[in-house]
Amino acid sequence: QVRLVESGGGSVQAGRSLTLSCEVSGYTRNYCMGWFRQTPGKEREGVARINIPSGGTTYADFVKGRFSVSRDGAKNTLDLTLRKLQSEDSGMYYCAAAAGWCNGWAFGDWGQGIQVTVSS
Repeated sequence: QVRLVESGGGSVQAGRSLTLSCEVSGYTRNYCMGWFRQTPGKEREGVARINIPSGGTTYADFVKGRFSVSRDGAKNTLDLTLRKLQSEDSGMYYCAAAAGWCNGWAFGDWGQGIQVTVSS
């Protein structure tokens, strides 16, 4: 059974950093994991995705080096580190996964999401 559980969200001041973590279970061999976000007034958008176990990573254009993902194979987690946070980064962040190689931003399994609030 596939399960994705996000953690690490919360409130942070603008300019600071925050790390979100996603623990995945139910996947074996090669699969794709990703992070998405939905900010107020906008549709959900992809932030980053990574092929596992190859490690090939793709970031959305808006990330511009501020965010990064890292995987812990032993813990089956994918972390998303958010740096130089701005109020516009506030929203719900979601972890997602799909079997096989990453296929754009198409994912079939989703976590519940976690709130990130950036105060100025």
